[in-house]
Amino acid sequence: MDQHQDGSRTQGGLAEREQAVLALERRSFPGPGAKERAIREELGLAPVRYYQLLNALLDDPRALAHDPVTVNRLRRVREARRAER
Repeated sequence: MDQHQDGSRTQGGLAEREQAVLALERRSFPGPGAKERAIREELGLAPVRYYQLLNALLDDPRALAHDPVTVNRLRRVREARRAER
């Protein structure tokens, strides 16, 4: 295991927080606001900051190696949204 710059231990190159972000993205949520509530309560992040971290993770090869199914799904969603604009 390596040390991350914030001092957290890493596994496969990702910090615990980065792994937690990907884990949250694997879950489904029952209704509007449930995901934002989980982001605040479980990760201690503002939703805006969460989505900034998530977007950066989608471009990180370590995240792809850690959870290829989730990262590839989210990349497809992101590209579809960009194409709509």
